[in-house]
Amino acid sequence: MSKIPDFLKEGDKVAIVCPASFIRGSIDVGIKTLMSWGLEVVIGKTVGASFHQFAGDDNLRTADLQWALDDPSIKAVFAARGGYGCVRIVDEIDFSNFEKNPKWLVGFSDITVLHSHIQRNYKIATIHGQMPKSFETGTTASLETLKNALFGHNIDFAYEQTFFPNRAGTGEGKLIGGNLAILLSVLASDSDVNYKNKILFIEDVGEAYYSIDRMLWALKRAGKLKKLNGLLVGGFSAMKDNDPAFGQSVAEIVWDKVKEYDFPVAFGYPAGHIDDNHALMFGRTVTLATTESSVQLTYL
Repeated sequence: MSKIPDFLKEGDKVAIVCPASFIRGSIDVGIKTLMSWGLEVVIGKTVGASFHQFAGDDNLRTADLQWALDDPSIKAVFAARGGYGCVRIVDEIDFSNFEKNPKWLVGFSDITVLHSHIQRNYKIATIHGQMPKSFETGTTASLETLKNALFGHNIDFAYEQTFFPNRAGTGEGKLIGGNLAILLSVLASDSDVNYKNKILFIEDVGEAYYSIDRMLWALKRAGKLKKLNGLLVGGFSAMKDNDPAFGQSVAEIVWDKVKEYDFPVAFGYPAGHIDDNHALMFGRTVTLATTESSVQLTYL
């Protein structure tokens, strides 16, 4: 059983930290949005810090995340942005207080390292969703799903898509996943989540088509894909191609790796490095029900 942190209520204190890359520009829109939800926002020392490409050196980023996880007055921790850096500090974080007193951890992209590590070792629900830096471009719908997730409201979601046929079926399991490249970067480590009987969500940005193919082959050859109860394919944005072209779309690349299995496969879920990045709650048990064109994700 996963542990579900207490849902937020007006007046709660939340922290913003930068465990990965430094912030370019401002997160004022993100701060003001959280305040408009009735939350008190405190800012970590890494917000505004920089050390090469990182939001401060590894020691500062470790200490800042540790503070946010340990402070009992803080009820949720937002990564301000992703980029790169979480894998450099995850083994230095002491999660013992967090395990005893869970709180919401929110982010996507490089924050997949933390999602995966927490699902593997502590089985505490976390939220894959918009971060303060992406609030300024995020759709109203995506921000509403994040607010609903944090405050304990319904985030079940249904949609129709016709660009590539889903595999029809129904599967139930804990929702896991995140950024595909990051999932590959923690493969066979202490942060590599158990995929058996899970519903896997994947997304990515700025990758070459052959790289997506290679990464999915790695998951398949590692025995990860055959164990799933369902697959949710999100946004694969700003893709790059070679000359000559790779010759397959992302959906075709994914389908080639899972066509021999029988679990439901849903394409086009609105989550990832896209403006309409709907919140997902990792570690929660869900039902994924698909027809060729429809998708229903329900939290149990």
